Amino acid sequence: MKTLSKFLLFSTLTLVYSCKQEPQTKAENQKKEFSSSTKEINTSGMIWIPAGKYIIGTNDTNANPTEAKGYEVVVSGYWIDETEVTNAQFRKFVDATGYVTVAERPVDWEEIKKQLPEGTPKPDESLLQPGSMIFEPQEVANLYDISQWWKWELGADWKHPHGPDSNIDGKDDHPVVQIAFEDAQAYAEWAGKELPTEVQWEIASRGGKNLRAFAWGDQLTPDGKYLANFFQGTFPKHNSQADGYATTAPVKSYPPNDFGLYDMIGNVWEWTKDWYRIDTHNKNQKLANISVCNNPQGPQSSMDPLDPLVPKRVTKGGSFLCTDQYCSNYRPSARMATAFDSGQEHLGFRCVINKSN
Repeated sequence: MKTLSKFLLFSTLTLVYSCKQEPQTKAENQKKEFSSSTKEINTSGMIWIPAGKYIIGTNDTNANPTEAKGYEVVVSGYWIDETEVTNAQFRKFVDATGYVTVAERPVDWEEIKKQLPEGTPKPDESLLQPGSMIFEPQEVANLYDISQWWKWELGADWKHPHGPDSNIDGKDDHPVVQIAFEDAQAYAEWAGKELPTEVQWEIASRGGKNLRAFAWGDQLTPDGKYLANFFQGTFPKHNSQADGYATTAPVKSYPPNDFGLYDMIGNVWEWTKDWYRIDTHNKNQKLANISVCNNPQGPQSSMDPLDPLVPKRVTKGGSFLCTDQYCSNYRPSARMATAFDSGQEHLGFRCVINKSN
């Protein structure tokens, strides 16, 4: 099942961009099944991010080139969830709508083969049953082959994040995981919200601290204190759990940033609405040098030169698996390309409301 697993795993690059609002894709133009336009706007449990000029990006010379150097953007004010969407919150959505997540549905071979090299043989039907990606660490010889610690597991879904023998009992306050982009978008529409743009997410994560390496400053563990849930020890097999957690932590386990937002760094990766492209920030930066980059909305479509058949969205924030030994993406400027239909054990989301205060 290596081919399907590789397709579902996160990758790295992508697309066709503009700083202006782009037309919606065909999928986004379809009838919004869970639309709640008649609901009153409810900003309970959300934080207001004021309109203004902000600096995003990084001046760290060791950062991934896709992060780009710091540049100025102008955004309108918006509300953002103070925490990642929790299991309890997602359960309310499922109970109200009967929604079935991507991980709970059989794999559609006719759809998936469009995103694989021509001539790829169809896997056995037993491998196309509902499932998702789980973290299954082992001793490894190198850190180049992620299939050494990621595994396609039948029966893995938001209620069973590590497979059919796992559960979320007693974890109502943990972030919901094994969420594909479609799932996050459906929840947001039901709640009368949206997914954040990459720029909105990054501004919120910084808490007003422009160009700082981390959400709280320039040191990962100031005075030896752990301020986020990430991996300590020898990746991927030996997690010392010095921060107190091997996998997800309950939301609000660590101090909020200066905006009052929790877990913007670490715990779980978070979906944004933006398609992924390696030169998105470079294009933004060029525009910012000649005019105002106003409310950047990201590219119009996805294109990853290393994986061109798979549409991907930007995910942000890193997770409980991030480590300076392998993937130090617990930084506001860090970004990841994630297949649009990929659920993973360390992937969740939060929402925004783009309404005036």
